[in-house]
Amino acid sequence: MLQKQFYFRISCGISIKERYFWFFMQYIPFDLELYRSQMRQLLGSGPKAHVFWDALDFATDAHDDQWRRSGEAYIMHPCSVAKILAEEMDVVDPEILSAALLHDTVEDVDYVTTQLVGEKFGSYVAAIVEGCTKVTKDSSDKQALSKKVHRKIFSGAALRPEVMLVKLADRLHNLRTLGAMPKRKRQKISDETLDIYAPLATVFGLFSLKREMYNLALSYKFPKQGSKLLSQIRQLAQSPEANEIVHLLEKNTREVWLNAEVTIRTKGLWAYYDTSNRILRKEIDNPLEILIIAENTQSCYAILGILNQTYPPIPRTIRDFIANPKPTGYQGLHARTNIKGQKYLFKIRTEDMARRAQRGLFQDWSSKSNTQRRFIREIKELFGVIASGDVASYREVIAASGKKEIYTYTPGGDLFCLPAQSTVLDFAFRVHTDIGHSCTGAMIGSRKVSANHRLADGDVIRVLRTDHPLQFQPAMLALCRTPRARAELSRTFRIRRQKLSQVVGKSIVTQEMLRYGLPFDLLEKKELQQVLHHFSLTHLDELYIHLGEGRVSLSQLIPEIKEKLYQGKSPLVNPTGQLNRVELDTLDPVTIKISACCKPSPTDKGLFAFFSERGLSIHHKECPQLKRTKFQREDIVNLRWDLRNTRVDKIQSLVIMAATQHRVMMLLGVAPVEMRIVDITLLSKTPTPNPAWEIRFQVPTLYVLRKALRHFDKSALVYEFDFEY
Repeated sequence: MLQKQFYFRISCGISIKERYFWFFMQYIPFDLELYRSQMRQLLGSGPKAHVFWDALDFATDAHDDQWRRSGEAYIMHPCSVAKILAEEMDVVDPEILSAALLHDTVEDVDYVTTQLVGEKFGSYVAAIVEGCTKVTKDSSDKQALSKKVHRKIFSGAALRPEVMLVKLADRLHNLRTLGAMPKRKRQKISDETLDIYAPLATVFGLFSLKREMYNLALSYKFPKQGSKLLSQIRQLAQSPEANEIVHLLEKNTREVWLNAEVTIRTKGLWAYYDTSNRILRKEIDNPLEILIIAENTQSCYAILGILNQTYPPIPRTIRDFIANPKPTGYQGLHARTNIKGQKYLFKIRTEDMARRAQRGLFQDWSSKSNTQRRFIREIKELFGVIASGDVASYREVIAASGKKEIYTYTPGGDLFCLPAQSTVLDFAFRVHTDIGHSCTGAMIGSRKVSANHRLADGDVIRVLRTDHPLQFQPAMLALCRTPRARAELSRTFRIRRQKLSQVVGKSIVTQEMLRYGLPFDLLEKKELQQVLHHFSLTHLDELYIHLGEGRVSLSQLIPEIKEKLYQGKSPLVNPTGQLNRVELDTLDPVTIKISACCKPSPTDKGLFAFFSERGLSIHHKECPQLKRTKFQREDIVNLRWDLRNTRVDKIQSLVIMAATQHRVMMLLGVAPVEMRIVDITLLSKTPTPNPAWEIRFQVPTLYVLRKALRHFDKSALVYEFDFEY
């Protein structure tokens, strides 16, 4: 066995150091019989239990003669993942546990495919295994590959949240055995855990997993600082003041014939981690929690009364999560007190509440069930958003979803629990999709607020609407905190981009076919399906969209049209140099991106645009970056706007670098009549004969904007103008 494994490693082309490591490694067998005995107790003997045992036999054979770097038999890892699901997350569905046993087989065993798993264990198990299987064969760079790996997992979890349950258990076991890995690998896995998996455990309501993941990842990421903090945390657990609080509460509850178990819990490294700055803080406000386990719900409220009499709470800090459970199903009573200058958080729960607080709501659950709780629907929405690629950073979306909650209400008293920092638009979309799309703002009490207003705990919100869907700005996507709002905004942004891409794509293919002398009615032939099939498309409009987004280029398309629709010839020679032209009548920032390198104005001449899935990227022809970029004639278009028919909605700002007040007023007095002055600001802080001025103004169209800029040009004053859109 050892020699076989050693020669296998040599054949893989590993380094001399690695060969030495594997040759002298101590191999540790896995006790399968003990594992079977443990899982029988957890799994029971339900109607589908045989699926798990069959999967165990299959995985054992598939991973035979595979070993982990720690020296343990590889089968130990998938077996441990299944055991974590059953023992620590209360997931005992035999098919989900089977998927956990098989989650590495497709990736690590040559003869195992998703199809084979489906044939042996059913489509449900195969779907979970496929969702867990990484993208391995890809030519992308490491960062791009990492994104593809994550988005594939998120796509699987959007359909089957069980995929992420298995991945969370997988990650926890990897962290528990991370010590055998090289330092670089430990750092990489720690960073990924802190950014993705630990926050997702919070979203799922798996708080015990969350804490352990954070603690293990932080101990590897900050070994020295983490060790010092852990020593400090252990000392806190022995705090005489905290133990005195425990004894007094036990005494006071016994006096009124209430049974209560009072314990101290010191917060681990997870509580000291500053996610914004990615550092470990030296101290936190509430390092200790006092946990109180009551016999039943009524006792929880009675004990809260005793606690309030013993240690008066800090005003407005009592939270009733029994009457108002968190979306994850968490229940309990929270109260904060200040005792001798030290803040303490008290949590009062029943045994059942405490168990669900650690293990989540996934007992006896499967996505095959027809009835799905709101919590599960929201998780699917979250994964749908981050898998779509419409958001710039899936890490930000995950972090936002895992934040603390606020409780908000409709005027009729309906309760909606939202992530902290949620906006009016988040609330509107949570109430109903149509309300979100038509939301202009809200009334909170007697205050009128905008759609991007941040909500506070306890707000009663009346949404203000228009009678038609609105076009929101891209900035709203970053402000929103709920997956539903982000999903709906992303979807509408994508539709807006595709609408313009379709127009642009049709325009450029028409012009290109004319350049080659190809009749445009070729695209009406039934043989067009052959061209579409070549690009894995089904409709002509889809082809236009791909052209407008740069996913299909004219240099790829025209040869296919000539070959399949025009007998491989064209009447004219291949065009060179001259660009296709596109005329726009929109300034929608979702569909166009004015480049920051040269900051062109839509009123300028000589504008070029590159195609991209994020919209047209616009540059001036004299842009230095454009001149350094290598591109083909078909990759770019000559761009201009229909000035008279393009509306300008945003207020514009122009800065005059030096002029007297009299000169500025004279200049504005004879400006185009359609130019409405909003305000004039003196920018120079010290007295000077020719200070700088900012002029903010509005114009109805690009045509009027061009007139206004030409008016300033004639003045010979030096000014700066960056177009706002």
